[in-house]
Amino acid sequence: MVTLADMTTSDSLPVGVLIVDDDPLVRAGLTMMLGGAPDVRVVAEAGDGAEALSLIDLHDPDVVLMDIRMPAMDGLSATEALRARPRAPEVIVLTTFDADEHVLRALRAGAAGFLLKDTPPDEIVAAVRQVAKGHPVLSPAVTRRLIARVAHSGQDRRRADAGRRLALLNDREREVAVAVGEGRSNAQIAAVLYLGVPTVKTHVSSILTKLGLNNRVQIALLVHDAGLLDEQDAAG
Repeated sequence: MVTLADMTTSDSLPVGVLIVDDDPLVRAGLTMMLGGAPDVRVVAEAGDGAEALSLIDLHDPDVVLMDIRMPAMDGLSATEALRARPRAPEVIVLTTFDADEHVLRALRAGAAGFLLKDTPPDEIVAAVRQVAKGHPVLSPAVTRRLIARVAHSGQDRRRADAGRRLALLNDREREVAVAVGEGRSNAQIAAVLYLGVPTVKTHVSSILTKLGLNNRVQIALLVHDAGLLDEQDAAG
């Protein structure tokens, strides 16, 4: 598994970042931190979600670092509004809690992952680079542990909705989706299902397209909601 510390970028253009937090000191700290990376550029700062949406139109950032709890428009509402747009930038949610139902809502809305505010600076920079390439910074395995610690309110409705959506997949795509939900990498899925890695990548892309999802984290969430991981555990 690739760690945050291993991630680098080879892109010639710097990654544009919008920082969204209602605390000026937090914004200043993040700006200073990211300013030390030659391949990352802070294009703007916002104090709430509404301001962030207007600044995105002006500055077209690649990545948004989004706080959750803010006045006016919070980070959850802003993430949902942002990710509904075409060609939306990637969103990394900033939080002080690692097991919060609000984080799950952000992930379901299409956020590329979440970081704790006390995450080491080099890992925050690496995460920005990673999501700029279209890769989530929260592994499906971590997503499973997060989900398991959240109350099960609305579980029956979510299971029915998830089941209907997953019915759009063919049998092989469904197998790949479950493997993604188990936290397996493309290479591990290829080995388990006796497929080539390029074939697995094709299936993952097809799943994302058919289900209207943005990343593997959302696949994992949907598989969990449908109860498919429970079925796998029972079969094992």
